[in-house]
Amino acid sequence: GSEAASEQGQEEEAEDRLKEHMDNLLDKSAKTRQAALQSLRLALSSKTLSEFLLERRLTLTDSLEKCLKKGKGEEQALAGIVLTLLCLQMGSGPEGEELFSSLKPLLVSVLTDSTASPSARQSCATALGMCCYIAAADLE
Repeated sequence: GSEAASEQGQEEEAEDRLKEHMDNLLDKSAKTRQAALQSLRLALSSKTLSEFLLERRLTLTDSLEKCLKKGKGEEQALAGIVLTLLCLQMGSGPEGEELFSSLKPLLVSVLTDSTASPSARQSCATALGMCCYIAAADLE
């Protein structure tokens, strides 16, 4: 009994940290946003969080969109990586499709922006390719 309670407590603690990182994506400080993106990258690449993310995908998508639009260089690159991981977590169902179709124009925009940093462009190209492979409903 106490082992299960301990596991549940750890899971709730991890979810609270994830919520905090998601909130930090909207911080005024670029450093805070980048740290939040790094933490989300680690979390999404080390654990399946589908249930947690399903409930918060729109919030997270909006935050990543802001990071891609308003961020520069490193922040855009990290946002692209987190977006790719989010798409992997959402899978090929309607949620993944919705995520991809909503952010595809922005990814293309950063990718084709010659003033964007090479790392941001590369990250957006990877996100575009991976998300297209996983979640694009339209074969074109």
